[in-house]
Amino acid sequence: MREWITGRNPVFEIFQTRRREIFRLLVASGTEEKGKLTEILNQAAKRRIPVQRVPRQQLDALGEGHQGIALEVSAYPYADYSEILKRANQRQELPLILLLDMLQNPQNLGTLLRTAEAVGAHGIIIPPRRAAGITPAVVHASAGATEHLLVAQMNLAQAIDLLKSAGVWVVGLAGEAAQPISYAPLDAPLALVVGNEGEGMRNLVAKKCDVLVNLPMRGKIESLNAAVAGSIALYLAWMTRQQKKTEAAA
Repeated sequence: MREWITGRNPVFEIFQTRRREIFRLLVASGTEEKGKLTEILNQAAKRRIPVQRVPRQQLDALGEGHQGIALEVSAYPYADYSEILKRANQRQELPLILLLDMLQNPQNLGTLLRTAEAVGAHGIIIPPRRAAGITPAVVHASAGATEHLLVAQMNLAQAIDLLKSAGVWVVGLAGEAAQPISYAPLDAPLALVVGNEGEGMRNLVAKKCDVLVNLPMRGKIESLNAAVAGSIALYLAWMTRQQKKTEAAA
């Protein structure tokens, strides 16, 4: 299976990670070759990737925000669950894993993946069905962060059982939870669960979590967008860990 990835950052990251097979590069005729585009073209030349100059309208049909560039590549390489814990072990870090329960919106998924990569999460687990997968739209929304991440597709209830058996705390983010996020062991081996945009976590997934927590809010609105809430929680976990490292080194 082949797909088209558009946008300079996503295309650049695909060249950097070398996880996908690359077939050809399309560049809009008349596009000024500078900055990241120059680096991409240099990489294509080194790897002998065919480069075609095409009318901009041809790229318009492949995706929005293409920035005059599109790359034909193999499908996204999903990881195995075991690779996620292995990555944490290789880095000699406590696991930080993101579980997404039935997230539907590609933009939300891309935003969360970008944040997960930024805070050094070891992997993401998503359901294999009835949820957004790693499509070209998600790659674009993540600015190419997907290419650096380990994303596994598996049943979330089974994943939670495996994580618990590996000594990982499973913390669910839920607006209706009684406990604030400060109650969660954010500096322990951690899997953070974020639910669907409209309905939150499914009951089975919520029941399997070790603890459900909320993000305390002072304003008038009732809740935050799933991508925003998940991103805040990921940063809180990362900052808590950084603070613990600083205190240990003092």
